[in-house]
Amino acid sequence: MEVVLKMPEKLIFRTSMNYTLLNAIRRSVEEIPTLAIEDIEIFKNDSALYDEFLAHRIGLVPLKTESKMSSKTSVELSLKKVGPCFVYSGDFKGDAKIVYGAIPLTILEKDQEVEMVATAVMGTGLQHTKYVPGLIYYRYLAEVKSGNVKIDSIVQSVRGAINPEKKGSKWICDLSDAQIDEIKSLDKESISDSAELLLFVESFGMIDAEKIFVKAVEMLQKNVELFEQSLK
Repeated sequence: MEVVLKMPEKLIFRTSMNYTLLNAIRRSVEEIPTLAIEDIEIFKNDSALYDEFLAHRIGLVPLKTESKMSSKTSVELSLKKVGPCFVYSGDFKGDAKIVYGAIPLTILEKDQEVEMVATAVMGTGLQHTKYVPGLIYYRYLAEVKSGNVKIDSIVQSVRGAINPEKKGSKWICDLSDAQIDEIKSLDKESISDSAELLLFVESFGMIDAEKIFVKAVEMLQKNVELFEQSLK
């Protein structure tokens, strides 16, 4: 595997790994434990939003998951504001770190108030989507025959995750759907999937992209071991 891009919020690998294994890793993201708001006690809500609507919006606010956290972790956050103002995710105060503090929750007019206490606990995407820490997805690199002036021009203008590479009489490149369709309209036999794929890991902020990939592999390995034990 070759690392194409490595950032806290995004990781890109270039690999020839079997796509069925990549798909299994992709699905394992839902089993990674993260911190999210589970219970909200609303003492006052004068905003235009119903309590249930506001609670749902708050529940989707990403919280930073620390390595020391466990299934027993429980963190309390509180919020109290008086209008006129916007109420943002960053207005919550407590021991959990809000990943994005500028998420708008509601609007308060003059003298309107909101007051609430939220409790965050650990969980997984198997329980609710709010616990999913990010996305893993992949796509094949394209293999394009060179020699056609128009097709070569399209390939050389590509600005994908990798720069186009010439290997013998073929290009290896990362094409968009529009570019693939354009090449096929010129010569549909000139393009095919290569043996390599690009694997993308994108974080929602709860944990870094690199950790998402590592933990997804760990979850998959754990499930395989449990399956092997069940066969004994």
